[in-house]
Amino acid sequence: MIKDADVVIVGTGAAGLFCALHFPENVKILMITKDAVDRSDSFLAQGGMCMLRDEEDYDKYFEDTMKAGHYENNKKSVEIMIKSSQKIASELIRYGVEFEKDGGEFMFTREGGHSMPRILFHEDITGKEITSNLLKNALKRDNIEILEYTSMLDIICDKDNTCCGIVMSDKDGNISLARSLYTVFACGGLGGLYKHSTNFRHITGDALAIAYKHNIEIEHIDYIQIHPTTLYSEKPGRRFLISESVRGEGAVLLNKNKERFCNELKPRDIVTAEIRKQMEKDGMPYVWLSMENIPEEEIKSHFPNILEQCLKEGYDPVKECIPVVPAQHYFMGGIKVDSDSRTSMLRLYAVGETSCNGVHGRNRLASNSLLESMVFAERAAESVQRDIASARSTYNLLDDKDFAKLVDLSQYNDIDTLCLEYKKRVLDEIEKERKRHE
Repeated sequence: MIKDADVVIVGTGAAGLFCALHFPENVKILMITKDAVDRSDSFLAQGGMCMLRDEEDYDKYFEDTMKAGHYENNKKSVEIMIKSSQKIASELIRYGVEFEKDGGEFMFTREGGHSMPRILFHEDITGKEITSNLLKNALKRDNIEILEYTSMLDIICDKDNTCCGIVMSDKDGNISLARSLYTVFACGGLGGLYKHSTNFRHITGDALAIAYKHNIEIEHIDYIQIHPTTLYSEKPGRRFLISESVRGEGAVLLNKNKERFCNELKPRDIVTAEIRKQMEKDGMPYVWLSMENIPEEEIKSHFPNILEQCLKEGYDPVKECIPVVPAQHYFMGGIKVDSDSRTSMLRLYAVGETSCNGVHGRNRLASNSLLESMVFAERAAESVQRDIASARSTYNLLDDKDFAKLVDLSQYNDIDTLCLEYKKRVLDEIEKERKRHE
């Protein structure tokens, strides 16, 4: 079976949905997602979304982002992101997102690496608030079709090595093709490759493996961020994040003797290193996080989801310390893109955590991820719209027979083996790059 669309978007997180919503209704969009539509890491984001507070904040925000990224950031991308932040916040509000306010004015929280509070939030489920509202709006659009439990197995390229669609499979293993003028990867990160990660297990970096297969340029694949504080558990599966904004509001890290041992508001890689050093010194598989400096009412109102999860695990953060441990959290590298999210392959774009536009450098500043993903997703949609009229008139889509000839379906007979090969390829490339940097 062949499905047709002007644009295929792989992924239904904040980046994919925001991109889709920025196309007019005469552009046919096909979105696919590997699992249920609401099981993207965007839904899991707790802390919030950064926003430039005023012009006086620009230099500080820029420096905070650069410093966290060890000054390896792409300065142009950082500038674009920061200067777009107020516009993105306004658009989200029009989509129905409710950021916390006090007397009609935005409330801001602070996280590690920030010189001042500049993070918009909704309780401790900001990602869910943003992404669920984007999804509601997407579901209202007649031009947007969403296929759940549908995996991308490969891209399809014509004789000129231009991307013209994807190979996909449903949950029963049935294979079909999607033919498109443009394709956008919005597939998320690679946390599912790691034993301890805050990511959903099905997010395994497939787009990266496919990019390697087709010689699409990739950058900094070994730039993988560890979040300092996830709730310690001996249960298998995804690790529950204890938002950095908890520390931004006053929580402190303690060793086994309940003594403070570091500055909790340093960038994530620094705090992670301090925690690991302390764990080794204590001979413990975790350190303690104390919220005693945060008023009980604030814990209940600002962090209700975290409170609920801690109580489920048998800890009451209002009354006692909770055990925390670092875990894989975010991917700063990815498919290399320009400031309009174009990859090195014609008609292929990448946005969100899948992409690398250089904003984050070697280490992402807290709460820049949601903002960055939407800023550059919108720019991808705008770039496609500038070209789509001419593409429709000059790029002749192959008929069904000739299009099908571009694909050797026999290589997808064993999907499980293919997926394992993709995972191995990504892990091998990460290790290879790490060794190169030693």
